[in-house]
Amino acid sequence: MAAEAHPMIVPTDAEVLQAQADLWRHSLCYLTSLALKCAVELGIPTAIHRLGGAISLPSLVAELSLSPAKLPFLERLMRLLASSGVFAVGNSSEEETYRLNPLSCLLVDGVVIDGNAHQKAIVLAANSRHYIEAALGLANWFKKDTQLSSKSPFEEVHGASLFEDSMALLDPESDKMFYEAVAAHDNLGISVVLQQCPDLFKGLQSLTDCCGGDGTTAKAIVKAFPHIKCTVLDLSRVINTVSDNSSVNYVAGDMFKFIPPAQAVMLKLVLHFWNNEDCVKILSQCKKAIPSREEGGKVIIMDIVIGSSSQKILETELLMDMLMLTMTKGQQRDEKEWHQIFMKAGFSGYKIVKKLGPRGIFEVYP
Repeated sequence: MAAEAHPMIVPTDAEVLQAQADLWRHSLCYLTSLALKCAVELGIPTAIHRLGGAISLPSLVAELSLSPAKLPFLERLMRLLASSGVFAVGNSSEEETYRLNPLSCLLVDGVVIDGNAHQKAIVLAANSRHYIEAALGLANWFKKDTQLSSKSPFEEVHGASLFEDSMALLDPESDKMFYEAVAAHDNLGISVVLQQCPDLFKGLQSLTDCCGGDGTTAKAIVKAFPHIKCTVLDLSRVINTVSDNSSVNYVAGDMFKFIPPAQAVMLKLVLHFWNNEDCVKILSQCKKAIPSREEGGKVIIMDIVIGSSSQKILETELLMDMLMLTMTKGQQRDEKEWHQIFMKAGFSGYKIVKKLGPRGIFEVYP
């Protein structure tokens, strides 16, 4: 027997008009992301930087070596991006100019901000064909009767997994870009952590950075705390591309099987790539690698914590969760969910040291 339909509350004329505008915005907001990708591929942030940080549209057309006929179209692109907060806009000598703001500063080639100069890889990866096609397959993925351990939508669509050999075989160039995006995602923000949370590392004699990549984060820690002996653990395909650095020790290995012993183990934006069961396995290996709480043993976790009071940051957290759902078997977590996996892995307690934007910094104790 079919369920009886309940009468729908009829919206007012004003509500209908607002709802229609909101529907259009939600349906078309992907064009903002692709407009940002276009700006990165054209090199617009770098061009503005080269010309002193502010530029008129005719000057921008000339600097980018575009046809003058493209000026009105470029104006429309920049108008959207300025409205979306990617660039700042103003008037100088009665001529409209576009300027860099903190967001677009992250996309300037050759300018190192907080230890990493490759934030544009995030834009290119998130708007790549592989990511978009995976998202387009989301409804079909939901309709399949599969278990939690089944393939992600990305795997279903492409027959390959991010950051595994299968992706390198499928598309080596995109695989490289995805690694660059992860490095940009992981490394940005470490100087803020070191400035605002210095007690996190004080008193430590040794630290293992799991999935530490090229050691950018570990080297920043050693520079700030030269007495700490830092080890970077990552897969051999990552470690083999790293140049030797005397300040950091590199170890190729699998964190599911072994983590080099240290007073503290750090997981910086790692666990959100994994489901709860795998997180417990990883944390169990971390627990084996550290001494007791009385001897200063701890796991330092820097990861997204859902539940920001700021609506804009909360939206970012939820979008990052959808990214994990679509591309991996992982997820973003609120504090209750973090607490549950800490306890399942056998830890005695934790504290959130600080919340920095969408990210939380945990100290987890054995």
